[in-house]
Amino acid sequence: MSSPSRVFAGWWVVGGAFICMLTGYTVAYSFAAFFGALEAEFGAQRGETSLVFSISAFLYFLLGLPAGLIADRLGPRPVVTGGLLAISLGLVLAAEAGALWQVYLGYSLGVGLGVGFSYVPSVAAVQRWFVRRRGAASGLAVAGIGVGTLIGAPLAHELIAAIGWRKTYLVLAGITAVGAVVAGLLIRPPPQRYGLGPDGDPPAPGGVDVIAPGFTLGEAMRSRPFWTIYVGALLLSFGLFAPFVHLVPYARDVGLGEGFGVMLIVLLGAGSTVGRFLFASLTSWLGRRMSFAMMYAGAGVMLVVWSISTSGPALIAFALLFGAFYGGFVAIAPSLAADYFGGRALGSVIGALYSGVGFGALLGSPVAGYAYDFFGSYTGAILGGAALCFVSFVLTIFMPEPSQWQALRPVPPRPTAAPPPSPRRISRAD
Repeated sequence: MSSPSRVFAGWWVVGGAFICMLTGYTVAYSFAAFFGALEAEFGAQRGETSLVFSISAFLYFLLGLPAGLIADRLGPRPVVTGGLLAISLGLVLAAEAGALWQVYLGYSLGVGLGVGFSYVPSVAAVQRWFVRRRGAASGLAVAGIGVGTLIGAPLAHELIAAIGWRKTYLVLAGITAVGAVVAGLLIRPPPQRYGLGPDGDPPAPGGVDVIAPGFTLGEAMRSRPFWTIYVGALLLSFGLFAPFVHLVPYARDVGLGEGFGVMLIVLLGAGSTVGRFLFASLTSWLGRRMSFAMMYAGAGVMLVVWSISTSGPALIAFALLFGAFYGGFVAIAPSLAADYFGGRALGSVIGALYSGVGFGALLGSPVAGYAYDFFGSYTGAILGGAALCFVSFVLTIFMPEPSQWQALRPVPPRPTAAPPPSPRRISRAD
């Protein structure tokens, strides 16, 4: 290289992915602060109001597959930028809603499309720039989700109190548009496109593969590890998103007030942020597969704790610890997929794996809301979610380690090497 870069370009990709997830999930997880305002504005029941979030979550997990496929072909930058701009447009439309179904069309579709087309390409881009430091890089990138959870609900709560929920949506739309520009400048295609190797290493001798080694989407989908991860994440998701929607009304029901409920969402975000780094370090001791299994078990235990908690300290402990296990799950999942399937079609593989989460996200929170509307309690729905987490734990325990599985079914060979591009220094806007 003509002059060595002071910062390995992969870390700019991490920064872009962090900003992408911070922006998208600030909006997505601010929903709890809007719950009461939308209930009151449109005279809706909890099940109906829950659907605003659940439709968006269903879409952004379901759309990860087409987003990954498109990003694998076009590169991550245009897909990420377009996705975040879709969120901004959806918020503008939601601000003008005259009925709850119009909030579904604006917020739910906008956030669903936007997060769906920005998350998977950005997190997959990070995996391709790192191998040895993949866990740390992935943890830093997805920490944007935790920080977004940390600031989204309290920011929206204060803005709603000051200017109302409609203008709050417009403020969030402006913030998201700025995030789209910044993230788009930082995220870029794999290092092989620039004549570089992962982790800042020199390019491989004898040429650099433009396409990374690994499995195609079809090859991955014909494997046991793919379906074990898919089913485990699907079952987890039934209980995973209920706290993000129902903690605020739950806190109000037990006499702790809406403000305390918003604080619990903040603590979920704080726990999630810490969990991404804490459990990333755990993987070097337990290994990624076993660490992933522990996230399922921990989430299940915490849901049981929530089902019997009515005091402030107990709910604070639940929010922090559940957030930590949720954060660990999100941080470990993309790297585990990369361990099993390599980087060749990683965007589409991760998108396909997350599509299952969408079905749980679509059903879990509304089921909890309708259960409350019918029974006057969340307990049965929460315990059902906990039981499914424990099933996911058992499935993952019996999944083979990546190294053992690849010894029986080796990673497909690298594609034919292309002539190496001239190595060059990469600017942030490259």
